[in-house]
Amino acid sequence: MSLAIKNGLVATQNSKRDVLRADVLIEDGRIAAIGKSLKGEKSIDASGCAVIPGLVNCHGHAAMTLMKGVADDLNLEQFLDRTFAIDARRTRADVKAGAMLGCLEMLLSGTTTFLDMYYHEDAVAEAVEATGIRGYLGWAVLDDDKTTQKGSPLKNADKFIKDFKSSNLVRPLIAPQGVYVCSEETLLGARELAEKDDVGLHMHLQETRHEVHEHEMKTGKRPIAWLDGIGFLNERLSAAHCVWLTINEIRLLKKNGVGVAHCPVSNAKLASGGIAPVPEMRREGVHVGLGTDGSASNNCLDIFQEMKFCALAHKAHRWDATVLNAQEIFDMATIEAARVLGAEKELGSIEKGKRADLAIVDLTAPNMSPTYEGNLISNLLYSCTGANVRDVIVDGKVVLRARKLKTCDEAQIAKEAEKHARKLLEL
Repeated sequence: MSLAIKNGLVATQNSKRDVLRADVLIEDGRIAAIGKSLKGEKSIDASGCAVIPGLVNCHGHAAMTLMKGVADDLNLEQFLDRTFAIDARRTRADVKAGAMLGCLEMLLSGTTTFLDMYYHEDAVAEAVEATGIRGYLGWAVLDDDKTTQKGSPLKNADKFIKDFKSSNLVRPLIAPQGVYVCSEETLLGARELAEKDDVGLHMHLQETRHEVHEHEMKTGKRPIAWLDGIGFLNERLSAAHCVWLTINEIRLLKKNGVGVAHCPVSNAKLASGGIAPVPEMRREGVHVGLGTDGSASNNCLDIFQEMKFCALAHKAHRWDATVLNAQEIFDMATIEAARVLGAEKELGSIEKGKRADLAIVDLTAPNMSPTYEGNLISNLLYSCTGANVRDVIVDGKVVLRARKLKTCDEAQIAKEAEKHARKLLEL
């Protein structure tokens, strides 16, 4: 089936970052053409709207929606104590219910692809396939003596990859939790498995000063240098947070092809201390995308909010309003985010041949008016919220139309999430 999106203001995110008054033609799940007077078997009128690449969330824990608001205004140690205690009680059904709600929230705010790290990731995969979003899903891996998972996390990850590698919407990954719970043996086992199955790796890395200090006391090296020394850093790996970095560590990430998921809201809310050196990472050629992290440490999965906060935080921190501009940060939610996932040939821009993952944003709302070619990207950064998203298309299929989910019953998703949260939190 072909679908024409008509009369929109198209933020292509191509190499020239063209913004065009144009139609977008979709055929067999891919973008077939961008131009004038295109016709498809079906059409969507995007007059008064922007057509943008579907947003990409580079780091999160979708199932943690059930834990929204349970650990607010606490320091990091108190936050971890509370969330770990709740997490230890979670069942597979809890994870599925939370992931369904997370996928719904992301679709409603224009995210079409997300990278996830959790256990029971097969339940998250089921939520992905049910709702129609695209998921890069990492099974959480840690040392056998530090996990609450049944069986070996590496063996669980291997089974998950085999079960979902042929899925159209799920891209399975291996996700070592972090150097604080993963030995050299576990990390090298994860890399070996990733190479065997030709999948990606994702981990938390140098999020806090405490993490860096403790690892240096234990091994004599900071985490990135230690990971480089054992041969773990590689182009398959994307790393979340990377707040506490030196310039030499940034260069090691670049040398080894490691992408970074920047999570400014979560880091600020948990008062991790400092702001990730994103300008330096970008200057050195490290690919940096945006992530929300989980709902326990962000409370929201709206990448529009993440983009705006990212811009303001870096400007304020550097006393420099020019340090990261709107276009650069929009890149970090689209084409740069796709590069972090190693998916830039398929996702992140509206170009012929790429997967048809798109969001249609209402520009007639008061907060978005007036919008035209010259200020579209700025308005998307500084004015837009997820509530302005009208329609979402993933893999050429309309999954959200006029803010109504087409694939599942939204009320049922919310009802199930409420039921599982009340039981889990013993409300």
